[in-house]
Amino acid sequence: MPGTISTKIELQERIKELSCLYEISSIIRDHTGEIAATLQKISEVLKQAWRFPENAIVELRLNGFEHSTGEIPKKNVVQQAPIYTFNEVKGSIKIYYPDPEFSLLSFLPEEQKLLEKAAQEIGSFYEKIKQKEQEELLRRTVHRNDRLAILGEITAGIAHELNTPLGNILGFAELIKDRAENEQTKKDIGKIIKGAIYSREVVKKLMFFACEIPQEMKIIRIQPIIAQALSLLKPNFRKAGVECHFRVADKRIEAQLDPIQLTQVLFNLLINALYFSPKGSAIEVKLYQDDTSFFIEIADEGPGIKEELKSKIFEPFFTTKPIGDGSGLGLSVVHGIIRSHKGNIVAFDNKPQGTIFQISIPLRN
Repeated sequence: MPGTISTKIELQERIKELSCLYEISSIIRDHTGEIAATLQKISEVLKQAWRFPENAIVELRLNGFEHSTGEIPKKNVVQQAPIYTFNEVKGSIKIYYPDPEFSLLSFLPEEQKLLEKAAQEIGSFYEKIKQKEQEELLRRTVHRNDRLAILGEITAGIAHELNTPLGNILGFAELIKDRAENEQTKKDIGKIIKGAIYSREVVKKLMFFACEIPQEMKIIRIQPIIAQALSLLKPNFRKAGVECHFRVADKRIEAQLDPIQLTQVLFNLLINALYFSPKGSAIEVKLYQDDTSFFIEIADEGPGIKEELKSKIFEPFFTTKPIGDGSGLGLSVVHGIIRSHKGNIVAFDNKPQGTIFQISIPLRN
């Protein structure tokens, strides 16, 4: 069993430790790409810094990431240090030696200090990466909201300009249909009326997107609105062969909002989720709150949204559905309504498959 060490060997160990810290700093400075690859490199560097590297096994865990430099002995002695990120323990570094060949005395006090310093470096590195990701997400969100605000102004003008001629087309078409005697003429005019009604619905959605429809804000309970929307969509769920699970943290959650517009949001998101849900799958709806806002999550088990499309899904007229299946206004209408309630909506991946839309709206506006 390894025992005490001479001054010469101790000096060699100090040089190894300093070299290790320098290499870790270099790895972090040169980081590009995946965090996992960088953490693996750090693990390999740490292994070489210990007194008996050929017997040392390094295990690094951090927020779901796990890596070890070899198979951990069933019987072992271990030296370890926690990894803190944002003032919380989110992982650890452990160095294993096989037992009984080694004991806790095989570890040097200086190695413990090195381990703690390495854990601190890794924690700081991880924090910086996550902060950069949050800054980039915020930048994209601000850019998207600015772009949508401009589009909102444009679409509001378009909607107002289209409303009058559409009303004239519909009114005169119905008048001509009443006077027409030829059956074929009546059928043709019927197609005109149908097209005009569809166009009017598109205009209505544009006005929702632009928040041009007056709101009637009330303090109401949220759970009954969601329950009613799900009840009205029961035939749709049954026809699609999709189950629905509604989970409520507190049935008493109240907020100040327009109940009709919230229902519009729920219908759009649920019908969208149904469209992409395979038969035999399930849609889960959650309602919960924190101190300032309430949250609704709608999770499906569909194909999900490609990463490069996530920044476009709330833009008007953008759709991944085939021509004729969607106008590309559903999610933009949802975004406009949520924005008018001073709330936010985000889409992220469901695990193992699908998409989750999360709505957050202040309890009081």
